Amino acid sequence: MIELYHEMSEWVVGFAESDWAIVLLALNSFVEAIFFPVPPDPLLVAVAIAQPEIAIWLGALTTAASVAGALVGHWLGKRLGRPLLLRMFSEAKVRAVESIFERYGVWATLIAAFTPIPYKVFAIAAGAMEMDRRGFLIASAIGRGARFITLGALVMIFGDSITDLVGSNFEIITVAVLALAFAAAGAWVIWDRRRRSGRVTQR
Repeated sequence: MIELYHEMSEWVVGFAESDWAIVLLALNSFVEAIFFPVPPDPLLVAVAIAQPEIAIWLGALTTAASVAGALVGHWLGKRLGRPLLLRMFSEAKVRAVESIFERYGVWATLIAAFTPIPYKVFAIAAGAMEMDRRGFLIASAIGRGARFITLGALVMIFGDSITDLVGSNFEIITVAVLALAFAAAGAWVIWDRRRRSGRVTQR
């Protein structure tokens, strides 16, 4: 399975020098947020290295396409509900995502949008659990934008050396990002509880 994933990733990146590279990047970003297993990051890096002068713009395009795909996923989840999730993903994964949503709410979407966690699961789950579409859209735009626009900026600054930097430290970067994201979510939850407790006391 892992070997197949790597082969698909290499196949996708192979389009980086195509005349249709930017269109394919947008398409990859869109469908990945719904069902496609290969994230747009490798293709984004490859296309940005080939055209570094528009790297940040490519990050913004990837963000917009990914959020658009996530909105489709949200709509499908709301329309078809939990049965769709169980058809696409294992029950254990669905339960884990539902548990995260119940605990962190909209923060779960932001964390999934920014980190390597499968974003499509959260997009569809958000719809199935009837998360407010506006909150979902804002969280997705912030998370996806922070991820892809930052990646574009790094390519513009470091050039093709970014592939070695990210590749050799991917696990460390992922763990660090997850730790920061959960720390931020925890801090927000504590602050929100204190704020609500203060309102109750005043009443």
